[in-house]
Amino acid sequence: MPDVIGIFHTGRIIKSWLFVVVVVVVVAVVVVVVVVVVVVVVVVVVVVEAVGVVVVVVVVVVSAAVVIAAVVIAVVVVVVVVVVVVVVVVVVVVVVVVIIVVVVVVVVEQQQQQQQQLVIITLIVVEIVVVAAATATAVVIAVVLLLVLVEVVVVVVVVVVVVVVVVVVVVVVVVVVVVVVVLV
Repeated sequence: MPDVIGIFHTGRIIKSWLFVVVVVVVVAVVVVVVVVVVVVVVVVVVVVEAVGVVVVVVVVVVSAAVVIAAVVIAVVVVVVVVVVVVVVVVVVVVVVVVIIVVVVVVVVEQQQQQQQQLVIITLIVVEIVVVAAATATAVVIAVVLLLVLVEVVVVVVVVVVVVVVVVVVVVVVVVVVVVVVVLV
């Protein structure tokens, strides 16, 4: 296994990690693609009859946005200063929370009483899968950045990004739990 500490001093060791970077990026892309396919299948098969096409499109867009936001933030950290990244991350968190709340409220309000439980359970499964994939992807990319671009600014920004992704996960879980407790 390459000497990680040597990355600070030896260009040869940095180059030896290029293969690792390629493999990790490929795995991350595969994970995102698989999750998007699973989300689309689950939503179309389970929810479309209960909520209609419009709500299904909204849920798919929200789910995809969570994954894309995590990946984009983790990649952009290499070219953006810490302050800008923090601002962007905060905005993303707020937008994600607002979108999730709006989607849950809209979906629940459009359902009849006997359909609410099915829709809520479906949304829970979809959001947990998507957020888990987003978190895993962001963490993988962050680790790659730490191995290849070992600089203080990058390390700080990556830590901020990972923490924010975790916060997004927690917020999503809290929102889902609150909706379930209130409506079930």
